[in-house]
Order: sequence, then structure tokens, then C-alpha cells
Amino acid sequence: MTAEIENRVLEHLRAIRPDLADIKRDVTANSLQLSAMGQQLAGLTAAVYGSKSDVDDIKRRLERLERRLELHDEH
Repeated sequence: MTAEIENRVLEHLRAIRPDLADIKRDVTANSLQLSAMGQQLAGLTAAVYGSKSDVDDIKRRLERLERRLELHDEH
């Protein structure tokens, strides 16, 4: 009886092996995609902060020009 149980366990383990290999491939692919998405997000974040800095510089220059030309926006 013990040999029969061992054979069944081995049979089940052999049946599980291909599914486990598929899962491993999927996890690896997902990890690579997640890593790529992280790099893209870092690039987008840098671009947004770079644009914000550019807009802030333009805003300061415009305010300086308005002061020099004595243009005032009444709020």
C-alpha cells in the first residue's frame, strides 16, 4: 500500500511540474514588465519636475517684466 501511495504522490508531482514552470515564466515576465514600468514612471516623474521648474522660471521672468513695465494685475 505504501508503494502505491508513493507512486500516486509522484504522479501528482509530475503533473504539477509543467504548471509550476508556466507560473515561473509568467512571474518572470511580470517582473520584467513591472521593472520597465518603474523605469518609465521614473522618466515621467523627472519630466514633470523638469517642466515644473521651466514653468516656474518663466513665471518669475514674466513677473519681473511686469514689474519693470509697471503692469499690475488687480485682484
